[in-house]
Amino acid sequence: MLLIKNGYMIDPKSGWDGKYDILVDGGKIARIAKGLEKPCANCKVIDAEGLLVAPGLVDVHVHFREPGFTQKEDITTGAAAAVKGGFTTVVLMANTKPTVDNRETLEYVLKRGCETGIHVQTCANVTMGMKGKELTPMRELAQAGAVGFTDDGIPLLNEELVRDAMKMAASLDMPISFHEENPEYIENNGINRGKASEFFGIGGSSREAEITMVERDLKLALETGASIDIQHISAKESVELVRKAKEKGHNIHAEATPHHFTLTEEAAIQYGTLAKMNPPLREEADRQEIIRGLVDGTIDMIATDHAPHTAEEKAKPVTEAPSGIIGLETALALGITELVDGGYLTMRQLLTLMSTNPANLYHLDAGYLAEGGPADLILIDTTAEWVPEEYVSKASNTPFTGWKLKGKVVKTICEGNVVYEA
Repeated sequence: MLLIKNGYMIDPKSGWDGKYDILVDGGKIARIAKGLEKPCANCKVIDAEGLLVAPGLVDVHVHFREPGFTQKEDITTGAAAAVKGGFTTVVLMANTKPTVDNRETLEYVLKRGCETGIHVQTCANVTMGMKGKELTPMRELAQAGAVGFTDDGIPLLNEELVRDAMKMAASLDMPISFHEENPEYIENNGINRGKASEFFGIGGSSREAEITMVERDLKLALETGASIDIQHISAKESVELVRKAKEKGHNIHAEATPHHFTLTEEAAIQYGTLAKMNPPLREEADRQEIIRGLVDGTIDMIATDHAPHTAEEKAKPVTEAPSGIIGLETALALGITELVDGGYLTMRQLLTLMSTNPANLYHLDAGYLAEGGPADLILIDTTAEWVPEEYVSKASNTPFTGWKLKGKVVKTICEGNVVYEA
């Protein structure tokens, strides 16, 4: 048994907000009340005085690179990065090698996830080999344990195939997530077409690459009733398209990354390949509209798109280096620093975006604190200032190294076990 005393508890889903003690027994929350006493001699007590007690965070967009690319990250090191950042549940993307388009690879990933001490779920692919031509056996993969579908990393260009995929996902009551970048509008990916592309002397990625595909997929979602997630939204026009679509259908969802609500294309100029990602960092007006979307509920999730790469890969020229940055270890602090301290969101709203809403989209028993619910929770020092310098991830490809951030995870508890201590 575990007793967490004297913490200030916030849970958006259950409505708890105040000083409460939490008694954990057998991986579940047994009681939430004021002034709980230690029930037995061998019950461990954690004094959370001065700390915020919150649901374990849920990230529905991470790349742990296993199988196939374990020089970048693996499921063990990815999970270690997750718990350091306060995440007790993650959903893996399926662009591995082999891809998660078959039961054998899916079962391998889930088995490896069970060894980590946290909840590691995975999406399956939408198309075989991520080639965009033939749908995977989606029903079979759902029965084998996939929690959603995506070809993240590659856009789906065939409209009829996307319609069929949405119909199948809707029949399974499972989300389908989209990487919205039309290659027709991209000369060199990862860098915004504008000031940044001019600086590097390249063509870059136009905002139309995202806008055109978001427009198409919102139309198809409203037509089919599928629950869709517009991944890592980057353009102000895309946010407005989602806003209007949400007025017509309740199954429209969108996610924003910490880097897209914090940085602009100026960061690509300053940090080079460490700030190269797909879709790229855009302009200040886009960043502000993403924040506005988080505030008004148009964008209902924050997801890291944790994308580890080796230092050797990121040392290549900007046109050759891979896109993406790591994000699990800095996401919560960036949310507190940029959004809560910035006056845009309350802590409760931030937790909704980082725990409750992502869990709800994927139908996960996670992202909340309640009696009888899972004992997945984090203790946060919301006032602690720190500087990211070393990472437990295998990778360190991020522009946020050396930044002064606020808000630090002190303990991460999953299924009643302390899986991380600062």
